[in-house]
Amino acid sequence: MGHSSIQRIILLILDSLGIGELPDAKEYNDEGSNTLNNIIRDRGSIHLPNLEAMGIGLIQGVEGLERVKNPIASYGRLAEASIGKDTFTGHWEIAGLIINKPFSTYPDGFPKEIMESFEKEAGLGFLGNKAASGTEIIKELGEEHIKTGRPIVYTSADSVFQIAAHEEIMPVERLYEICRIARGIADRHNIGRVIARPFTGAKGSFTRTERRKDFSLAPAGDTVLDKLKANGLPVTGIGKIGDIYGHRGLTHEVHTKDNMDGVDKTIDALKAVDKGLIFTNLVDFDMLYGHRNDARGYARALEDADKRLPEIIGLLKENDMFIITADHGCDPTTPSTDHSREYVPLLVYGRRLRPGINLGTRKTFADIGQTIAEAFGIGRLEHGDSFLQKLTIP
Repeated sequence: MGHSSIQRIILLILDSLGIGELPDAKEYNDEGSNTLNNIIRDRGSIHLPNLEAMGIGLIQGVEGLERVKNPIASYGRLAEASIGKDTFTGHWEIAGLIINKPFSTYPDGFPKEIMESFEKEAGLGFLGNKAASGTEIIKELGEEHIKTGRPIVYTSADSVFQIAAHEEIMPVERLYEICRIARGIADRHNIGRVIARPFTGAKGSFTRTERRKDFSLAPAGDTVLDKLKANGLPVTGIGKIGDIYGHRGLTHEVHTKDNMDGVDKTIDALKAVDKGLIFTNLVDFDMLYGHRNDARGYARALEDADKRLPEIIGLLKENDMFIITADHGCDPTTPSTDHSREYVPLLVYGRRLRPGINLGTRKTFADIGQTIAEAFGIGRLEHGDSFLQKLTIP
């Protein structure tokens, strides 16, 4: 089944590694955003020899990285065709869906209609209801939560409805139950994720626990993941991939603690799975550095990830394709702490694929999904143009 030279594809998302504003960035208040270039300018320089060897410095618009003469991979950049700049929109488009209705965001807190529904259906009051840092809001309201038993509701720049509760005040299963109720409300308002945020500790030392749980909006149509699974091919989601796709289209989900754990789990999958798709998201770039405007931390995280690429490449087989890209930007050097509307990089490596091909500026992230579909012979997706033939050696 599929293209005879491809049996396994590894798709690695460097979450939020944008490489320059899209033509419509002004509509999103993102003029001047360029996550990678601005990090390099802020740092003065950055050491990414393995990404450079793959050709990242040759991609249109990328500055401050070596333009190698003979890259080992092919390279290009992707424009986002969907409306929006969030995690779901970017990932869903990568998998073949173009979203024309943006997910709802609430920078001033949720409207009365939503919160009245929450109170009525969950049968309890709430604290908070504003956009806030998760660690800061439990510092602010954690003690009141302990006194009243009311959960803390908050959001962010993303399309999220987050509910925090102390594990000794509200058992985790009860928190999950409330989140399922909130998910029903969120479905009616096109909110991407409901997130349970349990925490423990006392005033001054509250700590979020690892029992976070995401309740996600399901994709609006079939993705390449659904089609792969329906055709009997393994689909391994590593990191937050399962949450992003509503736990659909995957045969195996692996959660991770951080970027390096994500690389470790990808290596484990490469050793265990000999066909299908291995799909990994490295979220620290976005979550820990982009949203917190920490350009130096972002640069260090990129260098750390770059050092691990030879381990992945060293495990690739003759019939593997390795794709590196991103889902949006999150420029840590601009005043905004939100995602940014940017092009994202495209690097494609395989021992039986042509290196050094300039894949140009692609019209949609969905070109990746279409390429995966062609490689595995599972039929065309509705959106996207495959670049597989440009890379195939006769």
